[in-house]
Amino acid sequence: MRIAEAASQCGLSIDTIRYYEKSNMLPPIARGSDGQRRFSSENIGWLILLASLRDTGMPTATMRKFAALYCKGDSTMPERRKLLVAHAASLQERRTQITRCEELLAYKISVYDGTTNKGGKQ
Repeated sequence: MRIAEAASQCGLSIDTIRYYEKSNMLPPIARGSDGQRRFSSENIGWLILLASLRDTGMPTATMRKFAALYCKGDSTMPERRKLLVAHAASLQERRTQITRCEELLAYKISVYDGTTNKGGKQ
């Protein structure tokens, strides 16, 4: 498939896909006789993974490292796993922080609604 269809399937912009390709974060993308990119299902899978990693706050440098390890083959699976486990732990910490903030906001809203009587004029 061509880049516009790939962008539609993975939710990334064409510019972002080109950036990821130039940054060597994608497996090689085949080109047709016309010189245009032809995205495989493997490429789409990678784009979806990269979009998810980006959406969850993984730094671009870590994404590059993950992709570089992938290109080195199966021997790097433990290192790749370690990167993903660290990212998952980071997400859990963020989730905990967001829950705390959400609870505080709910409390403050209840104060402003008059359903909780706590002193202070914040």
